[in-house]
Amino acid sequence: MFMPSIKASRPAVALGLVSAAFLFMSLTAHSQSSDDSIYRKESAREKATQEESSSGTSSAARVAGSAESGKVGRADERLMKEIARANLAEISTGKLALEKSQNDQVKSFAQKMIDDHTKALDELKQLAQAKSITLPMEPDRQQKATEKRLSALSGEKFDKQYVEQVGERSQRGTHKLLKQASTKAQDADLKNYASKTMGVVESHQQMAEETERNIRSSSHGKSGAGSAEGASSGAKTPSSTEKRD
Repeated sequence: MFMPSIKASRPAVALGLVSAAFLFMSLTAHSQSSDDSIYRKESAREKATQEESSSGTSSAARVAGSAESGKVGRADERLMKEIARANLAEISTGKLALEKSQNDQVKSFAQKMIDDHTKALDELKQLAQAKSITLPMEPDRQQKATEKRLSALSGEKFDKQYVEQVGERSQRGTHKLLKQASTKAQDADLKNYASKTMGVVESHQQMAEETERNIRSSSHGKSGAGSAEGASSGAKTPSSTEKRD
């Protein structure tokens, strides 16, 4: 009596099972699709992070490489070489003054020039080495000619010419070079060196002016004493006839 009913319900049950299976497969596929989408997004995000990190590392490496190479422009290199020649000239003429001068103040000034410019040259050499620049080993032709003219003099003539030419003229030229480097150089290390060394050169200018004044004062004192002695020796002495009168 109940058999037809059961047979009639079988297609419905089968249809229900098929629908359930289809629904399960749809949900599973959707879940996998969502997981794949999330995975792709995470992978893309990780890749972007890695590329950004790699790019940052490459940029840092380029900067480090540039700093390590320490290259400077041609204008800065020329300034460094001219400053080196100026230091060499001051050292060389200072040694000449120690040999030829008999004036203690001139010798003291010359020794100061040697000491300060040797220190300045050593610092410049270190800077040049870091920048892969080869500095000259001797003064230029004009500076050598000045030293040659000085070597032909002696005594007060030498003292005056040394203080005037080396102490003032050369110092002005050196100061001009340093000022140009401190304001126009592209390399920060060169600018710092020039700014620091300018103060030393300015003190040399003051010392040169003071030494020159003392030389002139000493020269005037000697000429005045000579004139006084001449006047004294030229004074008329009474003759034996005048004494008898």
